[in-house]
Amino acid sequence: MKFDRIIAVRNNKTIYRDGDLCIKVFDEDFSKIDVLNEALNQARVENIGLNVPKIKEVYTVEGKWAIVSEYISGKTLARLMEENPEKKEEYLNLFVDLQMEVHKKTCQNLNKLIDKMNTKISQTTLDATTRYELHTRLEGMPKHNKVCHGDFNPSNIIIGDDGKAYIIDWSHVTQGNASADVARTYLLFWLNGDIDGANRYLDLFCEKSKTEKKYVQSWMPIVAASQSVKGNEKEREFLLSWVNVVDYE
Repeated sequence: MKFDRIIAVRNNKTIYRDGDLCIKVFDEDFSKIDVLNEALNQARVENIGLNVPKIKEVYTVEGKWAIVSEYISGKTLARLMEENPEKKEEYLNLFVDLQMEVHKKTCQNLNKLIDKMNTKISQTTLDATTRYELHTRLEGMPKHNKVCHGDFNPSNIIIGDDGKAYIIDWSHVTQGNASADVARTYLLFWLNGDIDGANRYLDLFCEKSKTEKKYVQSWMPIVAASQSVKGNEKEREFLLSWVNVVDYE
């Protein structure tokens, strides 16, 4: 395989293209468990009726783990939004429709969202009382088994040259309550500095899915806390600032 064409560089990984293959190479110190879990997660969602690049191979190169999958030729929805700001409303509608399609699916072998969030909350720097309140609130939320992408943002949607939309990066996928997934996407818009986009996204999702906005907002502190254990210090401070944004009552 060739590694001379870099198509993206992200935290702890570099993504290359080799013909019709996409090769994600992780740094040497990246957890083998996390790499294999990411490949397994993607393999599990390949056959649930969504346009997902298929895993082709997992191997090591020069001591680094690599995941090889199908290369999807096209542009990300994020790039299309930047290039065509006048079409943002159209793109946001498509974005919400795609996320709702994901939430219609089930996949019993996926890890449970509630278990992942409980673990993450326990790892936060929050005081014991706040952690207890978050755990209690999480346990009281309705238990669902919908597929939740976990990192659903316009950068993870590729509009292929064939006109079809493909969903990539399934490393954080779980099964659980869809509104938690929506809260995560809302916060991702904020982290990207697109507050107007965040609010319009939430309005569209709640309108299309007939979900009470207050219900999604009740997930915000839980999701923000669970996500605060990773990322840089600036992101961590921002996420922790959301822990008390919505009243626990």
